[in-house]
Amino acid sequence: MDLIAEGIKQGFIRFEDNQKYIVYVHQDKRRNYANPEEAVQAESFLHLVLTYKYPVKRIRQFVSVQMGSETKEADLIVYADAALKAPLIVVECKKESVSELEFARAADQAVSYAVAEGARYVWVTSKLKNEYFEIPAQKPKARITIPDVPQFGVTALARFKFAKDGGTTRTGQKLFPLETVSQDELTRRFQQAHQALWGGGELNPSEAFDELDKLIFCKLWDERKLRKAGEPYDFQIFTEDTKEKTERELLDRLKKLYEEGRNKDPEVFKDDIRLNPAKARTVVSYLEGVNLSDTDLDSKGRAFETFMGSFFRGDFGQYFTPRPIVKFIVDVLPITHESRVLDTSCGSGGFLLHALDKVRKQADDYFQPGTDKHYRHWHEFAQRNLYGIEINEQIARTAKMNMIIHDDGHTNVIAADGLLPPKAIRDKTRNAGFQTGYFDFIITNPPFGSTVKQTERAYLHQYRLATRQVDWLNPKSKAAARPGQDTEILFIEQSHHYLAEGGYLAIVIPDSILTNSSLQYVRDEIEDLYRIVAVVSLPQTAFTATGAGVKSSVLFLKKHTAAETKWMRDTKQAIKDNIRVKEQLENKLDGIERAKKAALKKLNDHPEFAELEVKARKEDEAYAAAAQDIADRFAMRADELRYRLTELYEECRRKDLPDYPIFMAIAEDIGYDTTGHETGANELEVIAKELRQFISWLETKDEA
Repeated sequence: MDLIAEGIKQGFIRFEDNQKYIVYVHQDKRRNYANPEEAVQAESFLHLVLTYKYPVKRIRQFVSVQMGSETKEADLIVYADAALKAPLIVVECKKESVSELEFARAADQAVSYAVAEGARYVWVTSKLKNEYFEIPAQKPKARITIPDVPQFGVTALARFKFAKDGGTTRTGQKLFPLETVSQDELTRRFQQAHQALWGGGELNPSEAFDELDKLIFCKLWDERKLRKAGEPYDFQIFTEDTKEKTERELLDRLKKLYEEGRNKDPEVFKDDIRLNPAKARTVVSYLEGVNLSDTDLDSKGRAFETFMGSFFRGDFGQYFTPRPIVKFIVDVLPITHESRVLDTSCGSGGFLLHALDKVRKQADDYFQPGTDKHYRHWHEFAQRNLYGIEINEQIARTAKMNMIIHDDGHTNVIAADGLLPPKAIRDKTRNAGFQTGYFDFIITNPPFGSTVKQTERAYLHQYRLATRQVDWLNPKSKAAARPGQDTEILFIEQSHHYLAEGGYLAIVIPDSILTNSSLQYVRDEIEDLYRIVAVVSLPQTAFTATGAGVKSSVLFLKKHTAAETKWMRDTKQAIKDNIRVKEQLENKLDGIERAKKAALKKLNDHPEFAELEVKARKEDEAYAAAAQDIADRFAMRADELRYRLTELYEECRRKDLPDYPIFMAIAEDIGYDTTGHETGANELEVIAKELRQFISWLETKDEA
């Protein structure tokens, strides 16, 4: 129910001056609605009237309360009698963004008002969070945590507030079903709950994020449990004899939920809930009445991502690929519910979620949303075909939670080094799905700028790109291990291991791979392994908002068959061998070396240096300069020879190797600026349309 709209309709409130002011008609009170607390005040008042059915004449707002020598003001008091002589409920309203400390002070204040007025119940609310107390007649300074305040005419409270499909107790107390909320409100609830966990200093923000993830997991698991109508949910406050027992019993229920869910999905969380009873109760107070399962998938997904983004930008910004880039990559690829999709460095799961969203939207074309067939179409894709690897265990857990929030694609997200051999990953995680030659699409943004060293990773020798190959223009060269290799280069080769023949790799890479002359060997290897489909240049500012300023591009590649790769390598080697023989490379290099030695001998025999001993020659500046000049001249001759043969090789290569079109595009505005704010334009959308057509043409041509 839209309380504000219904309140206006029934004449309990009205607005003036373009909603700048709200008027409570029954008391003729005009208040500033721009005040954040006033919006909460208005909804609380209307809840009491419209939901709890209290006669409006039994409710007073802004009531003066005498506290010793001071006069305070209670936001709302509900009376048990028409004469307004018997206070029943004191309500204290705070703004949505209230801190836990401020909320606790408000609770203390409301209880003191209730004691002074003789009221039995207290309701403290920020809309996002509600707490309810009963004031015992025998111990007026004590308070008992309760799940709700009584509704009009109810004499006995239920031990809980929320039940499946709602219902009514024997005493007439209405039970509430869980309610879906807007994306913005859900985001605020996540953020406030997270703030409550670390705000007191007992947990750091990262630990608090983990613990909140666990309780969101409990919440979702609780909603999925089979229940009959009227049966209570476990993820809520139950009334016990004391506050301590209430909180302890709640934490026990949460731990039981956690174990049930974890036994079903052991890869999601491996450590226990580490919150104390009070902290657990705090999180529950923000989420107990929310229906996460029935909240629109896009809304709850975006809410979690927004909350997650606001946290991770501070500590883990490098794990996020901006949404416009993720959307562009997924949109252009022909992913279907039958496709097997992998992200080898999945971060928080953005690429996987967009792939899931794409398949979910495809289901709309074939089945009625909400039907079993529609659900199976995308749900089975999420369970069986979506895979992710993330080296950071906390981020991997976040990706799993992100998938859970979007409905059950989490089981194939693992915490591991994505550069481990596939067999090692299978052994480590017991997930048999990480097979070589298995995936149709790999979509990834690997970490840039870090180097894997031979001395640190035993697996590095298995990578061809971590080995210096024989230089065909240097007969004396031998294959040798590189001391280290950049991660983004290794991920290009690792992706080849996982892809099926004809499968696509879409990878964000630094432009150095495309332009640096020293990385020509990487480009040569890419050409051998893949058909280059497209290169889309991103602006310098693409990753500035997440703390990275490296100029980058998206590279789209299609894996060759083994026969095609062998033919490419054999053809290139044959061209090199033919040139080397025809041009008599070894003889010419030997001739240059002999001529160099002859020139050095002539220098040594020169009268100026002939009498000098070897050590003295090295220390003689004139000799050293002359010797260096000779070395430089003959090195230049060798370089000129190699350059000429390289040019000849490129000429033959262009003639003998396949010539095919490559889609090229430059995007200068991709929808946001350096601060992450939207610009209102996104050239990737136009590029995506053209690239989709190009890939469709390519697939049709290959099939033909």
